Amino acid sequence: MGPLRRYPVLILLAALLQVSCSKQEELPNIILICADDLGWSDIGCYGSEVSTPRIDRIAEHGIRFTQFHNTSKCFPSRACLLTGVYAQQSGYDKSFRQPITNAVTLGEVLHDAGYLTLWSGKHHGLENPYTRGFDRYYGLKDGACNYFNPGEQREGEGVPARKGVPGEKRPRAWCIDSVMYEPYTPEAKDFYTTDYFTNYALEWLEEYKDDDRPLFLYMAYTAPHDPLMAWPDDIRKYEGMYDQGYEVIRKRRYEKQLKLGLIDSTYRLSDATYPRWESLPDSIRAEEIRKMEVYAAMIDRLDQNIGRLIDKLAETGRVDNILVMFVSDNGASAEMVEVDDDYGEIGSMTRWTSLGSNWANVSNTPFRYYKNFSYEGGINTPLIACWPGKIDPGSISRFPGHFIDIMATLVDLTGANYPSEFNGAPVTPLQGESLLPAFLGGDSPRKRPLFWEWQDGQAAREGDWKVVKEGLDNDWELYNLKEDPTETVNLAEKQPEKMRELDNRFQEWKASK
Repeated sequence: MGPLRRYPVLILLAALLQVSCSKQEELPNIILICADDLGWSDIGCYGSEVSTPRIDRIAEHGIRFTQFHNTSKCFPSRACLLTGVYAQQSGYDKSFRQPITNAVTLGEVLHDAGYLTLWSGKHHGLENPYTRGFDRYYGLKDGACNYFNPGEQREGEGVPARKGVPGEKRPRAWCIDSVMYEPYTPEAKDFYTTDYFTNYALEWLEEYKDDDRPLFLYMAYTAPHDPLMAWPDDIRKYEGMYDQGYEVIRKRRYEKQLKLGLIDSTYRLSDATYPRWESLPDSIRAEEIRKMEVYAAMIDRLDQNIGRLIDKLAETGRVDNILVMFVSDNGASAEMVEVDDDYGEIGSMTRWTSLGSNWANVSNTPFRYYKNFSYEGGINTPLIACWPGKIDPGSISRFPGHFIDIMATLVDLTGANYPSEFNGAPVTPLQGESLLPAFLGGDSPRKRPLFWEWQDGQAAREGDWKVVKEGLDNDWELYNLKEDPTETVNLAEKQPEKMRELDNRFQEWKASK
């Protein structure tokens, strides 16, 4: 039986939640899936033409958020997700080359609550997750790597493209439980990071199928972060799909979002930042088409692997009380990585290619800008949550959330203890708010403001109001996100008191870190 036919078991088994009070009181299995540099409109249920039926099925039977946020950059976002405090409070606001401090991880908190804690995929941090509360860890300790071979050249193959200055390209660090490899050169010729992150998770699910502990599984994929690399069969599915260029695809995504009821007319389509498709030379158009075909294939492959994961959870009896969450660590990326000594076709192991700002603008439809910016295009992430029998199928939440809310949510729903100190060091109090009321259909407003600061970008939000700037010496822009969620009408001159109020909030937060 194929994965799509088996997948509805998530919903069919929801009835088991009603069997007895004792069954209902069991701690849920928790699956947290994080994509990398995935734009807000890059999956089907958020407007995309890319085939993502497994993710879409999770949304169909769960809740989608329209105002959930990250930090606009991979490693600070993942630190917030992992700890429940701002990256500025755990030492991860400027660099990932130091330990997480004054904070505990989801693994540490849930392990102490009796959970089996597993993590497969990207960390983007200094420490091996195996030492921070996780029973098992497999994956990339660094930020990005070659999908087909993160290590050294293998016999009979070309040189794998690697980011960095020629002659100084350091190998990517990789961990398998307690052992770190630098470089990590997989022997298997079918290696592809998205597939192998899932392979290890499936092996663990089989190994621990008789373990009575509730499961916390963190799947931290690297897709679709550059380099753009995908299996040829996946790329072929998208040949010709992007021949009409940026404007056509962006408009279609926007219209689909409206049709899905994900957004309404207050979401005015922000100004495009790409050139007219017809103005580009044929050679540039061909390259841009190929980049988007590969990018789509990477997302497709991610969805396929999520299907494999759900199938295995069903096979091992882990779906009768399960919360599945899906997020992206920032908006689509406009970063362009320059690698001088790579070669070959876009999508292959020997060539490092980046998506670029033009397609990133499309990926973040309908918002402005992209990764590294504190505008919504950089910080607004899809959040999908599915908990059969608890969350209303097909629901949409406008609650303004943030990655710091994940820890608070899991502490709330599991009753886990969040400590005031850990290993003799003080722990920063939880900064987030539980999303559980929003999951269960509540519409209470957020109690605390939200803040962002990454490189030249800064922002603060309280209620429906947001100030944002790009460039530390620039003036604040002010937006009412209820009336203008895509930040198209700057109200700073009309509402100077509100701007100063949010500026004061931001400065107080910055001084208190």
